[in-house]
Amino acid sequence: MSKKALMPLATAAIVAITLLSGCKPKDESRALEEATQSKGRIAVVISTLNNPWFVVLGETAAERAGQLGYEATIFDSQNDTAKETDHFENIIAAGYKAILFNPTDADGSISNVRKAKVAGIPTFCMDREINSTDAAVAQILSDNYSGCVKLGQYFVEKLNKKGAYVELLGLVGDNNTWNRSQGFHSVVDNYEDIKMVAQQTAEFDRNKAMEVMESMLQAHPNINAVFCGNDAMAMGAYQALAAAGKAKDVMVFGYDGAKDVVDSINDKKIVATVMQFPRLMAKTAAEWADQYLLGETSFPQKVPVAVELVNQENVDRYTAYGKR
Repeated sequence: MSKKALMPLATAAIVAITLLSGCKPKDESRALEEATQSKGRIAVVISTLNNPWFVVLGETAAERAGQLGYEATIFDSQNDTAKETDHFENIIAAGYKAILFNPTDADGSISNVRKAKVAGIPTFCMDREINSTDAAVAQILSDNYSGCVKLGQYFVEKLNKKGAYVELLGLVGDNNTWNRSQGFHSVVDNYEDIKMVAQQTAEFDRNKAMEVMESMLQAHPNINAVFCGNDAMAMGAYQALAAAGKAKDVMVFGYDGAKDVVDSINDKKIVATVMQFPRLMAKTAAEWADQYLLGETSFPQKVPVAVELVNQENVDRYTAYGKR
């Protein structure tokens, strides 16, 4: 009999033994709790909790792991690979069963995943990938390139194939940054009358984006649009534009599907974003970790999760981080 089949039978056996022995209700509860806790601990390591999108990713992963019978703990790497390394060392020393992982750096995070693998702890990447195909068990990722192809097409349409724009990049060590940028440019660069006049990282951060946008406006006051690699930067850029009295003159495009941007699209402040589905990625990672720990060994290395364009014409179909 497989481990997957044995687990519910083991739980049922504990309940049956408790009932037959005439235990009081509080003893039944304790027996059930012990049966659940026997599955062990799962670590949820998130790149940063300073962004609501990643809070949703981390909390959903932890919640689903809990529903599957594990004790889940969330670790915040604060976009710092050194802190991430400390987390992995503590997780390995503490004997966690699995890691649901949102990396800080596509290259810098590989060694941490390898250390966990050597220690017998499987890692499942969520949203962000690492540049290795033999370290993590699986990587569940948004289809960022295709999403920004769609966004690029809409961007060209809204600019009527002519205008000047700036681009705010995310973290330079994150493959999502470049997959989104490359998908966008694969479309927009084909239109010679659409010119990118500046490109700079704002590190996926709202406050940083506001500062960068303020500087860009001083150097390029007559831009028509700004393409932002995530929604936090889109909100920061919009704040800077509003403060400069240019919010109605410059179109803002984001990526994520965060609540404040969905609301801003509905209010006709931001033009469009691309909806990712963090809850789906997080739940899948938790469920695959459970299956792995129950004996399943066959998982696809990289799984692209489809994304959708959200604009002022269809925003009523969406809510924060998903569909209504």
